[in-house]
Amino acid sequence: MSDDAAHAQADQLKQQGNDAYKKREFQQARDLYQQAWDTFQDVTYLNNLAAVYFEEGDYDKAIETCEKAVEEGRERRADFKLIAKAFGRIGSSYVRKEDYDNGIKYLQKSLTEHRTPDVLAKLKDAEKQAAEKARLAYIDPAKADAAREEGNTAFRNGDFATAVTHYAESIKRNPEDPRGYTNRAAAYNKLMALPEALKDAEKAIEIDPAFVKGYIRKSHVLFAMKEFDKALAAIETAAEKDTAQAHTKEITQQFSKVTSSMASSRAGETDEQTYARAMRDPEVQQIMADPAFQSILQQAQQDPKSLQQHMMQNADVRKKVEVLVRAGIIKTGPR
Repeated sequence: MSDDAAHAQADQLKQQGNDAYKKREFQQARDLYQQAWDTFQDVTYLNNLAAVYFEEGDYDKAIETCEKAVEEGRERRADFKLIAKAFGRIGSSYVRKEDYDNGIKYLQKSLTEHRTPDVLAKLKDAEKQAAEKARLAYIDPAKADAAREEGNTAFRNGDFATAVTHYAESIKRNPEDPRGYTNRAAAYNKLMALPEALKDAEKAIEIDPAFVKGYIRKSHVLFAMKEFDKALAAIETAAEKDTAQAHTKEITQQFSKVTSSMASSRAGETDEQTYARAMRDPEVQQIMADPAFQSILQQAQQDPKSLQQHMMQNADVRKKVEVLVRAGIIKTGPR
């Protein structure tokens, strides 16, 4: 049989294999692709055979077949796209085996041969999975506690930069413990890295919305940022969350400090100055730009009791009113 005739016959077998593959008749597809390769040595048939093994979950066989495809392809000077495809499937097979180092290695080899969006996406996903696996492997609550204690020691000694380093290690070792974040927020606060401190306090609250220390720490940071109305909101929330009254003294002291500073900063303000100051806050701007809420405020000017009714009926309205009360725009009303 001539090469052309053999190639044509092999292509027919490949097409039959493709039909079986689409029907998920994998054993039949395997046999047909193998027959195609035995009839004519085109690397495409090996790549297709490897695809069957991959779908069957036989990743070792898929890797072995793809390695043969690369070897035969190099020898026969096959299209570099076919070599890239074989490398890509080797990489995907290793990823399925959770061998991310080899998976990333072969996906990168595939991109070196021929760059495609599909393989690039698989590489990024593999790198993400590898990072997550490493992160999870690093978690150790006991070591997290030890690192946090080292941070506490450094904090007490006034070495706040070192404390941050130890608290960061504690967070890596146990990222679901909010204490690492509030402790690091305290150290950042001492270093006047206030945006970082606020981010950590909010992360602690995100992890555990009932964690009172998160709200206390947030209030301290906002106080340092001179955002007294937001600091007041945070410490009021801390009081609400502290149902066991385990932090009453700390909350009371912070509440007193915030309200005193707020009163001092606003002493002698005219209504126009109060409004101008409050409108520098993006949250206040958003509330005041809400047409529906503006309608409620206009109604309240004619009927003050209507505002209380809206607040009782709608939690969102109540929150907005509380923001404006703390900002000083609304001078009277329930707190």
